Amino acid sequence: MRAADYEVLVIGGGQAGLATAYYLRRAGLSFRILDAGAEPGGAWVHAWDSLHLFSPPAFSSLPGWPMPAGEHGAFPTRDAVIAYLTLYEQRYDFPIERPCGVEAVEPAAEGLRVHLASGRTLTARAVVSATGTWSAPFIPAYPGQDQFRGLQLHSAAYRSPKPFRDMRVLVVGGGNSGAQILAELACVATATWVTVQPPAFLPDDVDGRVLFERASARVRGADGPERTAGFGDIVMVPPVKAARDRGILHAVRPFSSFTPEGVRWSDGTESAVDAVVWCTGFRPATAHLRSLGCVEPDGRIDV
Repeated sequence: MRAADYEVLVIGGGQAGLATAYYLRRAGLSFRILDAGAEPGGAWVHAWDSLHLFSPPAFSSLPGWPMPAGEHGAFPTRDAVIAYLTLYEQRYDFPIERPCGVEAVEPAAEGLRVHLASGRTLTARAVVSATGTWSAPFIPAYPGQDQFRGLQLHSAAYRSPKPFRDMRVLVVGGGNSGAQILAELACVATATWVTVQPPAFLPDDVDGRVLFERASARVRGADGPERTAGFGDIVMVPPVKAARDRGILHAVRPFSSFTPEGVRWSDGTESAVDAVVWCTGFRPATAHLRSLGCVEPDGRIDV
């Protein structure tokens, strides 16, 4: 068997990729991180300007070096998270190549061969795919969608409410991103929140740590039959609380189709709409693994 270029190649330089690198370093393995981004920060560099974490820094800390606490106990901002990830990779001096897109991974005599967007190839005994979901936004299909003349934007590309001033906007999606984006859009636009089910809100004194605790319990198989919180439950961060206090934190059920000028609701009435912001989640970004025959139609890995 020919020697591989590295023992491990890590695809993705965000939180998961950096955490993996920390343990690879501790294990004494040769590795390299291949990051498609032009700068540190992973998916956080693409998040909207006002985004805050909805849980304490400890729940987003990487191994070896805790994320600093925000001022006066505030949850970290998007920019604080980017700064932390930047300093983290500098602190450990990880070998990172960026921007470095990966096109495909395939079996090879050395183990696995990774085809880069630049045309180069690298080999490794093992590959860790830490690509997350940001580059695979999901937008549901609706009748007439291609005829709609307004703007359609996924939350992955949303930055601030400024471009939507005085517009009629639908915010589609009942999770935390939908609630937070609605809260700030409603300050400058006529915003309507569209959700499949009525949104579920956590109590004001409960933050996002309960969502992590419940998710961890499910992974360990310790989750009981009762449902207390899920990742779809909305954390009452200050902007969302303010929206509730203004009386705008309510949602309507989905429309049935698009029209050229807006949407048609299930009762047959129509509304004019200038823009739709899709807060409808993501799929796993695993297209580069399809050549291994392990990727399901929804992007998940068959294990």
